[in-house]
Amino acid sequence: MTSKTTRRSQAWFGRQDKMGFYYRSFLKNSGAPQDQFDGRPVIGICNTWSELNPCNAHFRTIAEHVRLGVLDAGGFPLEFPVSSLGEVTMRPTAMLFRNLASMDVEEGIRAHPLDGVVLLMGCDKTTPALLMGAASADLPTIGVSGGPQLRGMYQGRAIGSGTNIISMSEQLRAGEITLEEFHEAESAMNRSSGHCMTMGTASSMASMVEALGVGLPGNAAIPAVDARRNNLARMAGRRIVSMVEEDLVLSKILMRPAFENAIRTLAAIGGSTNAVVHLLAIAGRIGVELTLDDFDHLGRDVHCLVDLMPSGRFLMEDFYYAGGLPAVLRALGEKGILHKDAPTVNGTTIWDNVKDAPCWNREVITPFEAPFKPDAGIAILRGNLAPDGAVIKPSAASPELMKHTGRAVVFESIEDLHHRIDDDDLDIDASCIMVLKHCGPKGYPGMAEVGNMPLPRKLLRQGVRDMVRISDARMSGTAYGTVVLHVAPEASAGGPLALVENGDLIMLDVVARQLHLHVDEATLRARRAAWTPPAPHADRGYAKLYIDHVLQADRGADLDFLVGKSGSPVPRDNH
Repeated sequence: MTSKTTRRSQAWFGRQDKMGFYYRSFLKNSGAPQDQFDGRPVIGICNTWSELNPCNAHFRTIAEHVRLGVLDAGGFPLEFPVSSLGEVTMRPTAMLFRNLASMDVEEGIRAHPLDGVVLLMGCDKTTPALLMGAASADLPTIGVSGGPQLRGMYQGRAIGSGTNIISMSEQLRAGEITLEEFHEAESAMNRSSGHCMTMGTASSMASMVEALGVGLPGNAAIPAVDARRNNLARMAGRRIVSMVEEDLVLSKILMRPAFENAIRTLAAIGGSTNAVVHLLAIAGRIGVELTLDDFDHLGRDVHCLVDLMPSGRFLMEDFYYAGGLPAVLRALGEKGILHKDAPTVNGTTIWDNVKDAPCWNREVITPFEAPFKPDAGIAILRGNLAPDGAVIKPSAASPELMKHTGRAVVFESIEDLHHRIDDDDLDIDASCIMVLKHCGPKGYPGMAEVGNMPLPRKLLRQGVRDMVRISDARMSGTAYGTVVLHVAPEASAGGPLALVENGDLIMLDVVARQLHLHVDEATLRARRAAWTPPAPHADRGYAKLYIDHVLQADRGADLDFLVGKSGSPVPRDNH
């Protein structure tokens, strides 16, 4: 328990001297009366609102409801902005800036007179960035996601962000739809505030917030424009004040059982492969030992229970109406694969939160005994092509390609891929394996979502809709296909992927967890001797810092000097 006199904010506001005058007087210009500084919890509302990030464009409203909740509970709310990472607008990739935003969050929390913090996040990278920064600062913290958009509706059927962008762009390239139809679908897809309404990275990470115990029950799926989203924000504002009084810091929530619950939940919802990189990074910040192998052995026998795009048919709005994540967590608990005593931010265990959760639609959330897709957790592959691991999402892959050997067709860069992919003379057929290099953390830089390479136009015309694709890149959580991602070490760091040549045979066996390049060691040694590292993409600024210090995908692609936490000691005075 914390007392008024021991709270961080009192090192600023509780002083009766020159510096106390200084700290209090400037905040009084907003109309704050003297009793606001009497030792009540000061709560930071960490806001990622930005017009350049349409997924988070409603966060001014969310923040206001958090503010009301803090005031309801007798706290002192102070909103502050941090970098907002818009997945749809930022180049070369929002992932390049995830670690930078996490630094913004960590240092912003530590530098200011805050006793607790509410994190407002929604779009893909804002969630892990805020959690990483908050983990390093380790104050009482609660997460509030912005919620998914309403389902897209086009020509009388539901369409999903990302998933149908990919499918309809390939229909356009194959000549199956017109440009006018393409544009009409654009206007029908994103029709409300909120993040992607498929089970992409944004929805997966909102689910991780809830499964980790950092968000209130229901956080993952309430639509952004549903009044219950605002109510959840207000309840979070109330609860964070009590968390400060209880000294319920983030490290008391984010313990090993919480991460194991999150990994199994990720499998059960058919979640994004990006969550692997993000959970590894968050664990690294809070000091929990987590590895790629944990994702494999913890998620291996967990069925996918949720029939949502990109793996299935429905969308997040349907998921919420069916019972949302609490119904999934209850199913895991009843099967004995949930750490029921894991603490959560509302002061009770995760099992107390979900043990009576109803399911209203068994088409959307299937029972464990009759799952949507059995044994569909994230698979971790290893072999001479990925000695430090690679990932694949079986629930979004084609069953007939899960064991496949094919001839490599190699693209040395994303520009090489774009230049040649629609060339009718490209030497490729449906049995080939597409290989993309130099798109990992250092190589892009930032490990962009380009791993689900577009299929060659000549094969699309033949009706081909999936092929095995391998890269050191990521792919959008809204994407689908038999796509091997996060190959580590990456090509630009000298990993074996850099040595693959056209015509090499590659074997993928997902059940056996193998990814093997059928080239003898002597040939690989000769190729390595002739290999020249690519020139770095930047010689100054943050991009150079990133390239020089980023860890590989199997370690979460964090910056090496950010791993671990520093807590929130009160800094020296500024005058």
